[in-house]
Amino acid sequence: MNSPKTIIGNQEWCAFPELAIPAVKARIDSGAKTSSLHAFNIKRFLRDGVSWVSFEVHPLQNNQHTVVLCERPIVDKRVVKSSSGVGETRYVISVPLKLGDDVWDIQLTLANRDSMGFRMLLGREAMNGRMIVDPSIDCALGDITNSKLDDLYGRTPVEPTGLKIGVLASDESLYSNRRLIEAGQQLGHQMVFLNVKHCYMKLDASEPEAHYRGGLLLNDLDAVITRIRPSATFYATALARQFESMGIFTTNSSSAVSQSRDKLRSLQVMLKSGISIPTTGFSNSATNANDLIDLVGGAPLIVKRLAGNQGRGVVLAETRKAAESVINTFKSLQADILVQEFIAEANGKDLRCFVINGKVVASIERTAAQGEFRANLNRGGRAASVKITKQERSLAIKAAKSLGLNVAGVDIIRSNKGPLLLEVNSSPGLAGIENATGKDIAGLIISSIENELKWKRPTE
Repeated sequence: MNSPKTIIGNQEWCAFPELAIPAVKARIDSGAKTSSLHAFNIKRFLRDGVSWVSFEVHPLQNNQHTVVLCERPIVDKRVVKSSSGVGETRYVISVPLKLGDDVWDIQLTLANRDSMGFRMLLGREAMNGRMIVDPSIDCALGDITNSKLDDLYGRTPVEPTGLKIGVLASDESLYSNRRLIEAGQQLGHQMVFLNVKHCYMKLDASEPEAHYRGGLLLNDLDAVITRIRPSATFYATALARQFESMGIFTTNSSSAVSQSRDKLRSLQVMLKSGISIPTTGFSNSATNANDLIDLVGGAPLIVKRLAGNQGRGVVLAETRKAAESVINTFKSLQADILVQEFIAEANGKDLRCFVINGKVVASIERTAAQGEFRANLNRGGRAASVKITKQERSLAIKAAKSLGLNVAGVDIIRSNKGPLLLEVNSSPGLAGIENATGKDIAGLIISSIENELKWKRPTE
């Protein structure tokens, strides 16, 4: 007689005793064949002639500080397509899973799931013959409280006794914003997320004020981390100016953010500072298309929208005819564009140097996905930690300083003429560089605020 099947919800708490993971919340997905576990620093090695893999796991959502180091024999390698359709080769391990009172072996692919909501996905292979999914239920087998998680992982909650720091941004769920809030809390600071849309201000010569939805007064903030998306630049920089007028420190000032967002102006600032860039042309009229193409050395060339971001509005025109067509199309849409020489020898690679207070704290090399001409981690590109040259380090520091940015992501391309500056980002993402380098970039940003405000950690 068959045993009755267990009813589970759309998400459940699991455990992997042999991996020393006492609790990890899984998304239940019967549409996925294979289960997957969040992993980083994945490294293959040989043990007694057998292929093993070592990896680290952040088992808890929105938590980068709880880390478990794991090792397991490799049972397979598979190409798995992500939800965006990009294929990725992953190691497969077999490990006992504990779900409720039951324990059985399942296969797991190892993949970085930091950008996803759950650290684990439980697929139908692991559930066949055992489970019935009721998608209307959360945690049918029981939830686990934060205090219980603290006990399971031996965590000691940190009470906020330090600075009061706001994160001025648009999306609290974004990896970078979550990491900054988490890092500040871990260091004992009171962290407040400030949605740009919910802030408003009082302009007054003697008593300037900033408010948050519901009438909350923000004048008691010690610092504000400015993470401003391009579409919110106008209003968010106005808010940053308001905080600055109130004597509140901003990691990147309103003027520095505004200057960095103007691609044309920022490139002109770079040239004035003696920083080399790819040869670039700009015109306000489509009638000058042929001259622009000649100015940058002909096709192939890059056409960029001035208002584009994260790779949007960037087109490779491989022939002169294609370049004319792209330029005319953008101009017919009344879009301002830059025309830039194509650096073929870069082979779809560039460097992202993360600068904090005049120091490069981490660097990665980004490689474009197959079929792409430029590296974009949101479109299947890869990132790896890289050692940069003294010249590249100097260029990155000088670029951030020229724009007045305390925190910046500086993008550099390697050419036959030496390193060339592509762009400087005033709100650089943390996911790619933290995952590739293993460095706590969010924590370094918080530490830079402590140093700027000369805040000293209380002694026991």
